[in-house]
Order: sequence, then C-alpha cells, then structure tokens
Amino acid sequence: MPMGGMKPFSIENVKVGGGGLFLIAGPCVIESEEHALKMAECIAGVCRAIKLPFIFKASYDKANRTSLKSYRGPGVEAGLRILAKIRRRVGMPILTDVHEAVDVQRVAEVADVLQIPAFLCRQTDLVVAAARSGRAVNIKKGQFVSPWDMRHALEKARQSGGDRVFLTERGSSFGYNNLVVDMRSLAIMRELAPVVFDGTHSVQLPSAAKNGSAQSGGQPEFIPVLTRAAVAAGVDGIFLEVHDNPAKAKSDGANALDLKDLRGLLRSLMEIHRAANKPDVTAPRRTKSRTQ
Repeated sequence: MPMGGMKPFSIENVKVGGGGLFLIAGPCVIESEEHALKMAECIAGVCRAIKLPFIFKASYDKANRTSLKSYRGPGVEAGLRILAKIRRRVGMPILTDVHEAVDVQRVAEVADVLQIPAFLCRQTDLVVAAARSGRAVNIKKGQFVSPWDMRHALEKARQSGGDRVFLTERGSSFGYNNLVVDMRSLAIMRELAPVVFDGTHSVQLPSAAKNGSAQSGGQPEFIPVLTRAAVAAGVDGIFLEVHDNPAKAKSDGANALDLKDLRGLLRSLMEIHRAANKPDVTAPRRTKSRTQ
C-alpha cells in the first residue's frame, strides 16, 4: 500500500511507491564498456523473465574509496558515454551517483535517477542541484543519520522542486568497521517517502578486508536474509550491487551479489512481496449492527 500522504511516481516504466516492487541493480562501478553492457543485459534478462521492473545502476566515479590506489572508475566523460549507450541498447532507466553539484546537469542529460551517496546526504548544494535537475533523486541514508532525520534531506529536495524523491537504507555504523540494519527505519522513512533497501552495502564491513589491505570486507551470505526481511517489512524497492565475478570486482566485490544467485533471490523476494500484500482472508468481516 502507498505510504500516507505520499503520491507514487514513475521513472520511465518503473512505478515507485505504488505498492509494487522494483529493483535497482548493477556493478558498483563501470569497469569497462563491455562489462557494464554485459551486466545490464544479463540483469535485464532476468528481470524481464520474472516481470520485475528494473533500473540499472553503475557509477562512473567512486569518490569515497578507502585507498588512493583503489580504482575509481572511468570518469564522468567516458562513464556517461557508456551509460548512454547502455540506456539506448538495453532500454531501461539508468541510475548513477553524483558527487559534486557542478556535475549534476550533464549527468542529468543521461541518467534517469541521480543518486546522492550516503556520505553526502547532508550536502545541501548537491541535494538542491539534483532536485532542480528535473530527474528523480535517490538519497541514500548516511550511516551516521537517524531515519527520522532524513526528513531534512527530503525537505531540501522537495523545497527545491524535486517531486520524485525516494530514500535508501544502507545500514548504520555500529562500532568500528561494522554496519547493522534497524528494520524499524524502513517503516519510519516510509512515512516520509518511498523507501528502497540496499541489500549489499548493508552487509559491507567498511575498511575491514580480511587480507589486511586498504579495502572493505563484507558478508554477502547475509544478503538474502536482510533483503527478505526488508521486503516483508514493506519496502518499495531493492538495491543490489551485482557482479559476475565478485572476487575480481574492482570495487565492493566483498559485499556484491554473484550474478548466478540473482534469479533465485529475486524470485523469493517476489513471493514474499505477494504474500505480504495479500488481503487478510482470516480477518472477520464487518457486519451491519442491528440498530443501523
């Protein structure tokens, strides 16, 4: 059911907030044109087969890598060219991160959804610029922000003309190098706007790779557990970073979902969504009082 007071909206053929379920998925970063195109085609094929609306996600630049030596992506010029090609050839909406207000307008010429990274969710100029672009905006909840305080980021966007805004939960910092998900945050934020659950960043162990390198670790075995719980809790969409070879991924491979596991997980999520939205046939029927 749509959340109180919030109107559903569309991003191309994807309905956001209308009681259905949709997917945002793709590799963390564009590794090459060939790889990004392959991932878009594979994920789109899975989603078409199970009739799940899909938005492709990939970043042209990752501005918050742990190490200066970490791969950041092809950059804005090459990255947008690749994303535009994917959009034309595969035919689905595109989501990508924006990190600086100065880049918003040219990114908006290609992407259907501008994503505000979690660590920038309080960056006023960036949120305002994204809202003014005319594109849909996804604001990821910072690991350091309470769910009720996300209303401030939302208000910045809406007061700047953004009428298609949704929020994404991606876990909260719990001590050092660990994240936890408070499922109450999904219901709290859904009173404000449509909500997406990020099932892969939520299992990340920031800057805690087991090999001692300057990388983040992860616990991908918990992706199904958390995404199933989130769908049962009533989210509008699921966000997944997906890779065909996570061990070789250039970014966030430790917490990515293996492409071969995508179809099975999505089928289970859709079954849970149908069950959670099924009318309660056990509820007693209301009857007219004898005095009426």
